[in-house]
Amino acid sequence: MTSQTTIDKTGPGDKAPLAPSDAGPAKGLRGHPWFTLITVAVGVMMVALDGTIVAIANPAIQQDLGATFAEVQWITNGYFLALAVSLITAGKLGDRFGHRQTFLIGVVGFAVASGAIGLSSSIGLVVTFRVLQGLFGALLMPAALGLLRATFPAEKLNMAIGIWGMVIGASTAGGPILGGVLVEHVNWQSVFFINVPVGILAVALGAWILLDHRAENAPRSFDLLGIGLLSGAMFCLVWALINAPEWGWGAGKTWLFVAVSVVGFVLFALWEKRVKEPLIPLALFRSIPLSAGVVLMVLMAIAFMGGLFFVTFYLQNVHGMGPIDAGLHLLPLTGMMIVGSPLAGAMITKLGPRVPLAGGMACTAIAMYGMSTLETDTSSALMSLWFALLGLGLAPVMVGATEVIVGNAPMELSGVAGGLQQAAMQIGGSLGTAVLGAVMASKVDSDLAGNWADAGLPQLTPAQEAQASEAVQVGMAPIAKGTPEAIAAKITDVAHDTFISGMSLASLVAAGVAAVAVLVAFLTKRGENAEAGAGAAHI
Repeated sequence: MTSQTTIDKTGPGDKAPLAPSDAGPAKGLRGHPWFTLITVAVGVMMVALDGTIVAIANPAIQQDLGATFAEVQWITNGYFLALAVSLITAGKLGDRFGHRQTFLIGVVGFAVASGAIGLSSSIGLVVTFRVLQGLFGALLMPAALGLLRATFPAEKLNMAIGIWGMVIGASTAGGPILGGVLVEHVNWQSVFFINVPVGILAVALGAWILLDHRAENAPRSFDLLGIGLLSGAMFCLVWALINAPEWGWGAGKTWLFVAVSVVGFVLFALWEKRVKEPLIPLALFRSIPLSAGVVLMVLMAIAFMGGLFFVTFYLQNVHGMGPIDAGLHLLPLTGMMIVGSPLAGAMITKLGPRVPLAGGMACTAIAMYGMSTLETDTSSALMSLWFALLGLGLAPVMVGATEVIVGNAPMELSGVAGGLQQAAMQIGGSLGTAVLGAVMASKVDSDLAGNWADAGLPQLTPAQEAQASEAVQVGMAPIAKGTPEAIAAKITDVAHDTFISGMSLASLVAAGVAAVAVLVAFLTKRGENAEAGAGAAHI
């Protein structure tokens, strides 16, 4: 079946689109909004799931392939680095060549790379194909948002984004559970092979259902220098954030990459003012709501991903849960995101984004404060309360900030706007993990020696203390073989108490970030350009 092309005739000053010039209304399932949503949700689910499911498989991969800890870290870091660096450029590709084609290429590439990882026999090949996964994932994520923007009428866009956010939230939180089941009962390769049939389904649905939508004034050329400057700046920033925990925040290498990143962003901004068809027209950021939406997404990701990073260690290493049990304890978070996302979409449609976004970040701040009160013996019921409140707070932010960013961008830049939204989340997540990790490390380093001495344990040498600190930062007790049971119990108590103090401080910092985001939320408003794609399809 040949694809149709819908040309959006909306000009910059128009309030509603004119009829498509070269395509009639969508026939049958082709271009149907709700089936379009189902199709893109299947593809996006693979990317969101892969962000967390692999963490459970890493120990098995390390053992099977004989990899070092640093090499295993790059299974995750390589994926997120490629994703963060290429998202905005990938969004531009969708604006230029059509979001349908970009989405399908992204799905095929992601599925093929997943299968290749499962067949890999060395850690080098695994990391290489993980980078390719990130690149292809970057193609399909902004394209999915672009398709939703072009397909749904303005009054139903928030509901669609709500369901889209629900899929991402459920996939992200469900990754550890599914990963634990697959690794425990099949093998680590199955974690990647599972993407192959999902990818085939997404491609089949996409070829059958998706309708290409392109704005009449879509870009016709590429800002190659802009792409190079932005990609280089993003790479240096994310690279510094990834390596800062190992290098040290005061290290020259860390600040060298940060400085190069800043210079790259400045040069990019100067060049974008001169080029005829810029990668990101800087006038886009004259929209205060759009800029606020990007900042809000960064702050939300810092609080959420940074704070949640320690919760997995808390559940597994302090409470002694297995991966599956730990994932099940996070179900209140997942459940509230699943239930709350479509409800948030309906609420934002009725009330506008400001109140739901501010309320969501307030709930997030309260939840992170509650998580700062967790102890070694906190009950599952109390943990579930804070996890559920966190999910309830995140749902309207995931939906509302996405709509604010995409809806306030012109139709011809919907892919770039989708890339901005996803890049903001990736940078926020990296920043949250790095900064809150530094807070945790600093607190553990300052408290461990005193807590160790107060427990009457033998004094550690500087080298032993450094090794013990690294273990305690992830909730592990540094117990040497042959240690008497009574001494081992004291070491465990000290390790867990010190870890809890570090997690508490990190959670308080995350709560403060979320509180600042409440103020940013009041700068948002409903997308001024949300109606640009509304006439392209019917419901």
